[in-house]
Amino acid sequence: MVRRAGFSLFSLLVVSLILFVLTRSIPESPARIVLGDDVTDAQIAAFDAQYGLDRPIIVQYLAWLERLALHGDLGQSFTTRLHMNVEVAATLPVTLELVTIAFIVAFLVSLTLGTLSAVFRDGPIDYAARLLAVLGVSIPGFWLALVLVLAFAVERDWFPPGGFVPLSEGLEAHLMSIALPVFCLSVFYMAVLTRMTRSALLDVLGQDYMRTARASGLSRLRVLRYALRNALVPVVTIAGVSFGHMFGLALIIERVFNIGGMSRALLTAIQQRDYALVQAVVMVFTIIFVVANLVADLVNAWLNPKLATS
Repeated sequence: MVRRAGFSLFSLLVVSLILFVLTRSIPESPARIVLGDDVTDAQIAAFDAQYGLDRPIIVQYLAWLERLALHGDLGQSFTTRLHMNVEVAATLPVTLELVTIAFIVAFLVSLTLGTLSAVFRDGPIDYAARLLAVLGVSIPGFWLALVLVLAFAVERDWFPPGGFVPLSEGLEAHLMSIALPVFCLSVFYMAVLTRMTRSALLDVLGQDYMRTARASGLSRLRVLRYALRNALVPVVTIAGVSFGHMFGLALIIERVFNIGGMSRALLTAIQQRDYALVQAVVMVFTIIFVVANLVADLVNAWLNPKLATS
C-alpha cells in the first residue's frame, strides 16, 4: 500500500513538472491578454516581474509546488485575478457528479451483461450483449449526444436540450437534466467493461480449479461467485483507468449539452492563455486519475491477496 501510494505521488510530481513547463513554454506573455494588444515591451516586462514570470522556470515551479503541497493553493489567475480554488470548487462538483454516476451505471450494467454473456455463452443473451458492446465502442460519444438531443429533446421534448439543473431546484428536474449526458458518458466504457468481464470470466471458468470445484458438487451459483471474484481483477484495473478517462470525454459532452462544468473553465483558460487555470484543471484531473488507479490497485489486492506482495 505504501509502495503504491509512493509511486502515485511520484507520478503526480512528474506530471506537474511537465504540465508547468509546457504552459510556461508558450512564447507570448499573458500580459497581451490582460493589458491589450497595444501594450509596450516595458509594460510586459513589468507584468512578468509582478507575477514572477521573468524568473527561471524551475524557480517558478518550486514556488508553485510549495504552495500546492503545503497550502493546497492552485494559484491565482493572471486575467481574472480569481483564485483557482474558487474556480475549481464552482465547476468540479458538476463534472464529478456526471462522471461518478456514469461510471457507476457503466460498471454495474457491464458487470451484469458480461456475467450473463459468459454464463450463457453462444446463446441469445451472449450475442445481444456482444452486439451492444460492439455498438458502444463504435459510436462516438459526441455524435451520440447530438442524436439524443435531436431525438429526445428537440423532436419529442422528453428531456431538456441542455443545461444543468441543481439538485436544490428539485430531484426530478435535476435527474432529467443529467440523464442524457450520463448515458452518453457511460456507453463507451460500458461496452469496454462488458467485453472485459465476459473475457475474464470465461478464462477463469475454464481453469482446472473451476472444473474441480464443479466436480466436487459445489452449486453453480457458488462456483460463479468464486470465479467472478478472480475474474474481477483485470476488470477493476480497466475500470480505474476508465474513471480517469471519463473526465476527458466529459469535457466534450459538457460542451454539447451546454453544462457549466470543468470544460467551460478549461476552454476559457486556453483562449485567454490563463496559465494558472489550465494548470489547476489539468492537475485536478491528474490527481483524480492517479487516485482512481490507486484505489483500483488496493481493490485488486483485496480481491487477490497474491497481488499485495507483487
